[in-house]
Amino acid sequence: MHRMRQGGRRRVIHRVVVGAAVAAIASSFAGIGFAGSAGASTPQVAAPRTAVTWMHGFDAPGTPARYNTVGVLKIGPARAKNVLVLEPGTSAGSAYFAPLARWIVTLDPGWQVWSVERRENLLEDQTQLNAYKQGTINSTQLFNYYLGYLKDPGITQHFQLIPDASVAFAKQWGMQVAVGDLHTVIKSARKLGGHVVLGGHSLGGSVVTAYATWDFHGHAGAKGLDGLVYIDGGSDPTPLTSAQATAELQALDAPAASPWLSFGGIGAPFAGVFNATGSAAALLDPRAPSLGQSSGLLPANIVPPVPVTNLGQYGFALNVATSPPSLIAAQAHLGQGVAARGPVHGWDGKGRLTPIERYATMFSGAGILNTDGTEWYFPHRLTDDTGAVANGNANAAQSVMDVHATMGHHLPSHLLIYAFGAQLGGQSVLTAAQLLAQQSRIPSGNLTLVNEFGVYAHNDPAGAYPKNVFVDNLVPFLHKVSSRT
Repeated sequence: MHRMRQGGRRRVIHRVVVGAAVAAIASSFAGIGFAGSAGASTPQVAAPRTAVTWMHGFDAPGTPARYNTVGVLKIGPARAKNVLVLEPGTSAGSAYFAPLARWIVTLDPGWQVWSVERRENLLEDQTQLNAYKQGTINSTQLFNYYLGYLKDPGITQHFQLIPDASVAFAKQWGMQVAVGDLHTVIKSARKLGGHVVLGGHSLGGSVVTAYATWDFHGHAGAKGLDGLVYIDGGSDPTPLTSAQATAELQALDAPAASPWLSFGGIGAPFAGVFNATGSAAALLDPRAPSLGQSSGLLPANIVPPVPVTNLGQYGFALNVATSPPSLIAAQAHLGQGVAARGPVHGWDGKGRLTPIERYATMFSGAGILNTDGTEWYFPHRLTDDTGAVANGNANAAQSVMDVHATMGHHLPSHLLIYAFGAQLGGQSVLTAAQLLAQQSRIPSGNLTLVNEFGVYAHNDPAGAYPKNVFVDNLVPFLHKVSSRT
């Protein structure tokens, strides 16, 4: 978990990505690596074989019925009864976990992996991304539809923005909604009759703690789980004060306030649009010259000093070795850097932990229609509410925010917990997991604690391949879960 000074004191941040919000969103600009000519080749990809399954979720007051749903990207053999449910972090969609999920179920076919697709993703216009993934339009056409019209008024067929006023109900999409939707997913997984483990990356780790400690009619959410997995994220044991919580909600309730989280002044939906389309171009049209490099849309500190390809631009902005420190939340170890040769420079992946093609697959959702690895609209309320979770201990902020994570001392003693710390969280992730276990007298032998701070970037746990310390410990952890009667 990222640490920062807040209110004059150093605290473990419950909303892992918030402290590095600008990083996560600014990195999305890095993805604009579109081919710069109308004659650009049309990418050819295999027909998608995976799709999101939608089910009825939490009935949020004021929300139209069509949005009271939650999606799940199910990967793995249908006969497998054990399910690992994964909750994405801030501004991440279900496809973010797809490559990792496919690997897990190959290593242990007794498990399925269900990646959560939150309700806000129903607002996304995926039409031309679908077409691009299917190879029916080229990179320039993709760029023009989603971004080109911003500079060229002659483009009349293009992406339409959603006025904030028309989705004001999303200001209520906080932790209660996220936990309620997740409860639907967990109940569905339990119907298979096997073991269920809940995991989350970054802010998703805070949602994991909120769910596990949520008061469901006198029972903790963890009663229906066999394990918890924290991937460089978790809950800050110290809550917001009542005054802080009140101030945050009052700011969000202001008529002019957007329902959506805005990072570094970049409003929704452009952060998601930039990352989804840019990663798709980097993956499916990697050798074409980067239009983004000369578009004037990129911050100067992520523009390479030499002409680059789509893949070169994407890697330069997101790689630990070349990306600026402000982008820490979006980084992975993608390789050496921009390739040394060529009139238009590509990407040198030597020394990488996460292959750049795999990274682009995570964010583009290649091979999957109607979704990607980003969230174009991320609810501000969900970020605010994480400040009241406090490792499942009742506090004044919970009353203000209508958060019911109060069962932190009542988790089942058999619960297994795996906590993995990377660049943003490090030891803080492990410490929060230990405190959670101690509260409920869960034996220390039930904990798997791995700290790769300084080695793994925030996104390497999901992306590193074929060597991955996170996966090396996750598979035995899942085996330990499934071997229990």
